[in-house]
Amino acid sequence: MASASPPDRPDLYVVARLLERLWRENGPMLKTRLQVAANVNYDVFTRYVSWMVGKGLVSMENSPDGHERVAMTPKGYEAYRKLVQWINEVVHNRFPGP
Repeated sequence: MASASPPDRPDLYVVARLLERLWRENGPMLKTRLQVAANVNYDVFTRYVSWMVGKGLVSMENSPDGHERVAMTPKGYEAYRKLVQWINEVVHNRFPGP
């Protein structure tokens, strides 16, 4: 995956979809399963995952069965929380608290 060129201007909705799927799974996901769950093609998926690894949002894990999995890092969990909060406040006009 390291050979994929990172997105110049990442689409935050794609980043959010990838992080959301990992958050909902609550553990590492097979790359193919994450790609399908996030509804992106393989080229887009590899570019975004490479970018996210470089930013420390996700990490790649090898499993005993030989399949590579994508895992969310603590920084990824925090980024997802902030991204959801921003989308709710700015895009959906839902502000937290009283």
